[in-house]
Amino acid sequence: MELSHEDLNVEAEGEGEEMDRDPTSQAHFRDGGYNNFRYSGAVRQRAYIFDGEGNYFNKEWDLTEGRGKEFCWYHVELPKWNQRLSQSAQYLIDVLCPPMKLQDILSLVSNGPFCGHVDGALVFRVNSPGPASSKFTFRIAARVTENSVITVSLGRVPRLGFSPVNESLLSEVPIVESPSAGGGEMKERGGTVIREHVLDFLLMMNHSEEADNPVPKSVSNLVVHIIDTHVDHLQDVVTKLEIELDSMELELDKGGFALKKQLLDDRRFPKMHLDLQRLLQVIAHGEQVFPRVREKCSSKGWFASDDIISLEELIGRLRRLKENVGFIANRVTAIQAGLDSWQSEQINKKLYYLSFLSIVFLPLSVVTGVFGMNVGGVPWTNQREPELKEGFRNVMLLCVVLLLLVLLCFLFPALYSHVGEWKRRRDMKRNWSLNRRSFLRRSTGVRERNEKGGYLRLY
Repeated sequence: MELSHEDLNVEAEGEGEEMDRDPTSQAHFRDGGYNNFRYSGAVRQRAYIFDGEGNYFNKEWDLTEGRGKEFCWYHVELPKWNQRLSQSAQYLIDVLCPPMKLQDILSLVSNGPFCGHVDGALVFRVNSPGPASSKFTFRIAARVTENSVITVSLGRVPRLGFSPVNESLLSEVPIVESPSAGGGEMKERGGTVIREHVLDFLLMMNHSEEADNPVPKSVSNLVVHIIDTHVDHLQDVVTKLEIELDSMELELDKGGFALKKQLLDDRRFPKMHLDLQRLLQVIAHGEQVFPRVREKCSSKGWFASDDIISLEELIGRLRRLKENVGFIANRVTAIQAGLDSWQSEQINKKLYYLSFLSIVFLPLSVVTGVFGMNVGGVPWTNQREPELKEGFRNVMLLCVVLLLLVLLCFLFPALYSHVGEWKRRRDMKRNWSLNRRSFLRRSTGVRERNEKGGYLRLY
């Protein structure tokens, strides 16, 4: 069976940081009947109910809590384009109030790390400041109660949702679409066709697709899943940075003057270093918040002990990720230092040529300074006397002699080093030849004594 790209509904946007494939909008999920909000087109909303036995269903956006084993999950995706923080707060007020209060909403949308109880519910957030359109701005916040979870994210978080089993793009062996191959060849081969840039994006991911996500059976499973997807999202960005840095290092090894000058003019590596610092800030926020989430959840009776262990593992992953980002920052610093050194060498070469040119004209400036003195007795200045008619030639000869003397002084260190190196090589060859002759004489004498039946003395 052959599926086209439109049938797969898979596309990579921008630089590949998001995919338009939305598994929750397919046959298993249908958008619920949302109310006609003021900003209904600006934010995306998802509402699910879980029965506690591994099943989940779509539900109305009413912000009600589950009963018994049932629990609900309400997720809001803020738009990825640039907007003020107050505008993001207006979006949340529009979709969450009522029944939530303004204090609850502000605790979800504010910047910076936070973990605490607000109005009886556990609220934690890892919201980094910065432009919302930047790929290094991460905002994830959650309000957790015993039977409901409300989350807010900036843009789509990979692997956050769920999809039916065996509906993954990777469940079949795909055929990569190549620009050189025609559509007829694809039809003859058959199979699932994906585009090459989509495959590149999948290779940057350190996790599987939504189809492999286990459905949470409790609120604690859902909280671990939300934090896990956030860490995976950070890992995806770090992996993409590593791939980009590796390709740039290869280009620097192959490239020449033009490429290095372009990288310096664009300030590519300083910008990357700033992005890494922002990413380190986000990871530091997670290191500050998630241990507190673990401590506060460990005191809850409805939070499973296995999920506490999972949170500890996620905190360990976050710390290792921080170390990896530090290594990447060191690599960027080293590459930038190499480019700065190369730029200094280019400037030194230009200054060398300029200084050499000034040396060429130095004798002429000295002679013109001497003969330009307005004093008596300067030789070859009285042109009326016939015996001084060759004064110009004499001055030129004097300039040439001075130039040769200056060049000799300038080249003397290089000549001295070359002569010294030649002498060292000659002495080494002489010593090697003498040692070789001595070795041959000793080996010949030993062979003769052995043939005569003598013995070899041991020293």
